[in-house]
Amino acid sequence: MFAPEAEPLHLHGVVLPDDNERDLYVVDGRITSGPVDGATTILERGFITSGLVDVHAHLTIASPAGDAADPRERAMASARLHLDAGVLAIREPGSPDEASRQFGPDEGLPRVITAGHLLTPPDTYFPGIGRMVPEAELPAVAEAEALASVGWAKVIGDWPGADGLMHLNYRTATLIETARRVHAAGGRIAIHATSPSAVEAAIEASFDSIEHGWGIRPEHFPAMVRQRTALVPTLTMTMRLLPEVEGFLASIGLGPAGIAESAADGRRHLEMTGLAHAAGIAVLAGTDAGMIPHGLIREEIGWLRQAGLPNETALAAASWSARQFLGLPVLAEGAAADIVVYANDPRHNLQALDRPLLMLLAGRVLDPVVA
Repeated sequence: MFAPEAEPLHLHGVVLPDDNERDLYVVDGRITSGPVDGATTILERGFITSGLVDVHAHLTIASPAGDAADPRERAMASARLHLDAGVLAIREPGSPDEASRQFGPDEGLPRVITAGHLLTPPDTYFPGIGRMVPEAELPAVAEAEALASVGWAKVIGDWPGADGLMHLNYRTATLIETARRVHAAGGRIAIHATSPSAVEAAIEASFDSIEHGWGIRPEHFPAMVRQRTALVPTLTMTMRLLPEVEGFLASIGLGPAGIAESAADGRRHLEMTGLAHAAGIAVLAGTDAGMIPHGLIREEIGWLRQAGLPNETALAAASWSARQFLGLPVLAEGAAADIVVYANDPRHNLQALDRPLLMLLAGRVLDPVVA
């Protein structure tokens, strides 16, 4: 079993985002401001931040362990790639299985917040990945998934219809009742939305996060700000997909008109993400690993920067802001010591993220200090 360091630890550096040079101590896997007698100094200078987060990754899909491995092995192999990139927490917004519930810091792997199964109507979405849920059953099933996971549920909001156009998977009234049931149970709910109608339905239903959001429009921004609906634009997936976007959209069943509309939305997604941030929407970093390789959070942060987010905001979208949105530990008194340290200030140069100097997960040193 993975356990915190037996001896107290001492770190000294610039703590982000408050930008204060100070001491942090780690005792029994948790942060304290100390001082603590007998603590071993493991850092004398550097830039200390909360561990990175990938807010959208599907761990058993496209795993380096291969499709023949069992789900737990696939999920763990994917999680190790995220860990190598400094990711100490992952939100998995839907999965074809329950493997990610079976590990975490006790095994030296990132914390995982799962949303249970992806919920979608029969005969929609990618075969074998979603849980097929008829419309009448969606509110109860989503509530059950939120209760069985760590408080999240995920709905596939749209998919191509027989006419080759993108359609809402569930009526807005059903989504409203689904979100109400999940919220009443103390959970939160995310939606896969790639069309304006799905974004609008998610806003009307008060969903907590919109995943992808290709169909987002400026007229959606005010309500999202009021409701504190987060946008997870999955820019790494989007930007990698764009060179062959028409072929991909055709492969999932869109016809010429649907392809033209969705491809146009995809091509302006980088710009719309920047506009969403400027309007005051919380934009969070999620790669959509599973659709693309795992462990690409640094690329996602870079795309957020290209979308117009300042360096510090792009970093926060994959660190302290993401953690606060998800209810995960940050660098606060008594919090679990999930820490990444960089030699140079990543707020000034995002390339500093390429080589973490030191990582602690639940107070356990994962990597030695690099000379």
